[in-house]
Amino acid sequence: MNNIFGLAVSIIFIGIILGSAKLFEKAGREASRKFIHIMLSNWWIIAMLFFDNVFYAALLPALFIIINYISYKMDIIKVMERDNGVENKESLGTVYYAISLCVLVLITFGKLKNPLIGLCGIAVMGYGDGLAAVIGQTVKSPEYKIGNNTKSLAGSTTMFCVTLIIMAGFLTYNTVTHVIIKSTLSALLITLIEAISIKGTDNITVPISTSLLAMILI
Repeated sequence: MNNIFGLAVSIIFIGIILGSAKLFEKAGREASRKFIHIMLSNWWIIAMLFFDNVFYAALLPALFIIINYISYKMDIIKVMERDNGVENKESLGTVYYAISLCVLVLITFGKLKNPLIGLCGIAVMGYGDGLAAVIGQTVKSPEYKIGNNTKSLAGSTTMFCVTLIIMAGFLTYNTVTHVIIKSTLSALLITLIEAISIKGTDNITVPISTSLLAMILI
């Protein structure tokens, strides 16, 4: 019964986020997309509170892999899709986001039975990557290129700082030694991974690699 209630709460939460994103449409689709990107990462907290069955927990992310792909192809949920002129609409980032949620639910709620590891990865993807994009676009700073990717110093610094805070909190909670060194090195690595990931693949590479690091370090 708790799992059914969790599904209901999850659907209401997602509906509220998608509805609220319309308030950002005046600033452009990128603003509404980033709002959704950041806020939906908080769904993991709902999952931890309500789901004790891994398959119930993975159900909505699995469904949204399909829903997000259909929306990407047909531009159905407009508040979370890119404008045609942004990166030529080649990014499957929303699909990768749902894939990451589904994979990490199956692994950390299932085999590992430690959803905090997944929370670490999803929080870095949601807040680190999300805020990096927002600040990178609003704060003027030097830019640099890695391959075909153009990144800003402000965005990468934000990614590093948010990842550092999340990793340090996670490692401290798990009473790991040398927290500052380990979280700093982890943040540097994850920031680099985000910088080299192309066409929305950071929504897979960032949460999976962050969770893997979190699992290794505890």
